[in-house]
Amino acid sequence: MTKLDRHCYDKINNEWVIIKTYTLEYQKIPYNIATILECSRRLRQVLTPDLLTKKYRLENETNPMYGHCYHTTQAMYYLLDTDTLDPMRGRDWRGEDHWWLRDRENGFIVDMTADQYYSIDKEPPYDKGKVTSWYGWKQRPHKRTLDLITRLQVDSQITVHCPLQTV
Repeated sequence: MTKLDRHCYDKINNEWVIIKTYTLEYQKIPYNIATILECSRRLRQVLTPDLLTKKYRLENETNPMYGHCYHTTQAMYYLLDTDTLDPMRGRDWRGEDHWWLRDRENGFIVDMTADQYYSIDKEPPYDKGKVTSWYGWKQRPHKRTLDLITRLQVDSQITVHCPLQTV
């Protein structure tokens, strides 16, 4: 099993201190076309509007992949058993950022939500993409990413540890 931590911080006595840690225990999956296709099939079953911020929910009603690119890309980054994938971000025609993975060795693109473009006769903004760091402080995985991985792998689990909590 692989462990992935998401720390939550608070400023205590003028220092940032970890106040909570979500630890996800999960299984890495082989980096090959068969497992990517299987993940794509499974994602269609588990990507739901509760994983979205409110601004994406209306369009998501008619375009089910819309708004899911960030947490889906981050989940695949952690799930796939390789160190050759870079997170990419490019701005589309409406000014929205789109995320996907690109293999730095062969240029292969892993974009689990590309259908949000193809389903409306548009192209993903791959030509505008740049290698990009994850959103957020300390590049930590998002909680939605952890939740999505647990939906994809029913034998994975998240535990919560609060080091400052007393009994």
